[in-house]
Amino acid sequence: MSKERRRREALVYHAKPTPGKIKVVPTKKYSSQRDLSLAYSPGVAEPCLEIEKDKKNVYKYTAKGNLVAVISNGTAVLGLGNIGPEASKPVMEGKGLLFKIFADIDVFDIEVDTENVDEFIQTVKQIAPTFGGINLEDIKAPEAFEIERRLKEELDIPVMHDDQHGTAIISAAALINALELANKKIEDVQIVISGAGAAAISCSRLYQACGASTENMVMLDSKGVIRKDRDNLTPEKEEFATAKDLNNLKDAMKDADVFIGLSTADIVSPEMLLTMANDPIVFAMANPNPEIDYDLAVKTRKDIIMATGRSDHPNQVNNVLGFPFIFRGALDVRATKINEDMKMAAVKALAKLTKEPVPEQVNIAYGETYLTFGKDYIIPKPFDPRLIATVPPAVAKAAMDSGVATEPILDWEKYTDSLLERFGNDNKLVRLLVNRAKLNPKRVVFAEGDQMDVLKAAQIVHDEGIAIPILLGRKETIKKLMEEIDFVADIDIVDPKSDEEFERKNKYAEAYWKNRKRRGVTLYSAEKKMRERNYFAAMMVNTGDADAVISGYTSSYPSVVKPMLELIGLADGVSRIATTNLMITQRRGPMFLSDTSINIDPTAKDLAKIAHMTSHVVKMFGIEPVIAMTSYSNFGSSNHPRATKVQEAVSYLHRFCPDMIVDGELQTDFALNHEMLQDIFPFSKLAGKKVNTLIFPSLESANITYKLLKELNQADSIGPIMMGLRKPAHILQMEASVDEIVNMTAIAVIDAQQKEKQEVKVNPCTSL
Repeated sequence: MSKERRRREALVYHAKPTPGKIKVVPTKKYSSQRDLSLAYSPGVAEPCLEIEKDKKNVYKYTAKGNLVAVISNGTAVLGLGNIGPEASKPVMEGKGLLFKIFADIDVFDIEVDTENVDEFIQTVKQIAPTFGGINLEDIKAPEAFEIERRLKEELDIPVMHDDQHGTAIISAAALINALELANKKIEDVQIVISGAGAAAISCSRLYQACGASTENMVMLDSKGVIRKDRDNLTPEKEEFATAKDLNNLKDAMKDADVFIGLSTADIVSPEMLLTMANDPIVFAMANPNPEIDYDLAVKTRKDIIMATGRSDHPNQVNNVLGFPFIFRGALDVRATKINEDMKMAAVKALAKLTKEPVPEQVNIAYGETYLTFGKDYIIPKPFDPRLIATVPPAVAKAAMDSGVATEPILDWEKYTDSLLERFGNDNKLVRLLVNRAKLNPKRVVFAEGDQMDVLKAAQIVHDEGIAIPILLGRKETIKKLMEEIDFVADIDIVDPKSDEEFERKNKYAEAYWKNRKRRGVTLYSAEKKMRERNYFAAMMVNTGDADAVISGYTSSYPSVVKPMLELIGLADGVSRIATTNLMITQRRGPMFLSDTSINIDPTAKDLAKIAHMTSHVVKMFGIEPVIAMTSYSNFGSSNHPRATKVQEAVSYLHRFCPDMIVDGELQTDFALNHEMLQDIFPFSKLAGKKVNTLIFPSLESANITYKLLKELNQADSIGPIMMGLRKPAHILQMEASVDEIVNMTAIAVIDAQQKEKQEVKVNPCTSL
């Protein structure tokens, strides 16, 4: 992707359809005059009076307890420097976005127009009553140290400068684990710190708290080694000045056990690396380019344990592993501050979590067969769902033990459950999906490559490395459209109607005719079909010229399904195809709905097979399927055939697939409200469980439900995901959005990955 196009895309992303990345959403009803009279005058007076009596009631009656201020003056924005408060606002909004999606914390971003320390502190103090916590961001050193110190002393809510402490906490956890692998003790190792800014100072202090010796540390700034005989050192640099006779990084690296890079790219040479001690630990965390290239480093030293700040290498030191969860724990016990005990608790929780068995969802997301503690896994992955239930409780308990918690947690199991509920309220699954596709991109043929939205989607999947697109359509038309959107890439463009494809069309036609000649297909009709995009695209997949096909943007669903069934056919053990839609819902997270596009009135046995195929798709996402077979009745309350066929389907599944967590027939509200289900139907296999999959008794009920969810609740939809075909072919809804096409492409890539490995046996319950 060209730099100019990346620039334009970034600007459009932040500007359209609504400027910015965050907004305020009401949490109470406001549809009636009564609602409004309670929300504002006169009803609002009552909570005001209660808070006047006791200020602690502000947590009971307002959003303060889940509201954090991300505050900056824009004097030290990563990679941009001192750009001022207004220019820093997109960064602060982005920070707010991360708080919300990782820990369900609401944020107001506040940009303060002053570089005066006293003015900045006074401003923050005056607005502090609004917030449950303060996240200081992108403030230059040394002012950042004084600002944080004084605000922590003078405010009674948690304050943390993430630039200082985020990297420190994550890297300290990684360092503890790396030292264990290297069989070294932290009090003995020689540590070199390249960089002397806020992050470097905070890292060094936290390493000391973990047991590192100051005498064994050497810190460097832009002038070289920070020595005791240097003049005009700040108090923070004096704290780490060394008496050793060292002048530069080359000197410092000799016999060092640990290198911590918080400086600039490419300052560490292979020669320096070779002078380090055995089993060197190198955290090259400069972004976007580390102090030494990862591949070069591991090639130079086979015994190296390495981490960077980048997501495309093992062991990413990513602040998102820390700040959302640290504030989550602090807010949940209404801590008056974030102290050293709480930070250390986060360090230990992260270090310990790395050594525990990794959920399959994480293995799937990162394309690993089995992630396990070792040189390439010394810190948890950012998409690990366990973080939300691991780090906040550790931080909260440390706050309680250290005496800064004002609302201690009494029921830890209930608290953990509430944290897991928060995890489902965003699009993490979509990010996991795309990340997994990028690990092994496949060739995906877009049958309608001359449609602008399809082409835009192809551009995204190409630029992001999700797939290798192949575009079908008239070359002149596609190239003209590519010029319009600045899509410059070496992409295969295939026109099934052109003479250039004469030989391939004949080859495809003959193969199609041989397969279907006893089903009314003549060679002439086969040749004619190969001029049609969907037939041609399906044959590309059949013959191995492509790995998957995406179609349906301009055509009705049945018209696209037909050639896929004729040419690609059913997978082994499958008697009919079906589809499921993944809905990303606000309240319940990911939900799978089947069958949304194919089977109009499935029989009981068909429903059982649809449920079974859907369970495999759910597992493909690393989720344990919990399936409700839905109806208008509950457990035999109706004898109508539409209800009894669902009963019969459940009976099939209980008999032939006893390991599946499935039950019904159930009304949808009982399926989704686990308290109602537990109270009324405690005997159900679903009692006490969170249903994530709904199987509907007919096409109309499934299709209406998923489209209703999509339009009324603005739930993101991925699908319909085709189930049961021999090779990957996925069909879009007409006029699908660019994002929907991108997501479906990722699904197609993962489907191809799975079929390539032959990981999925669609129907092991053969008796079905």
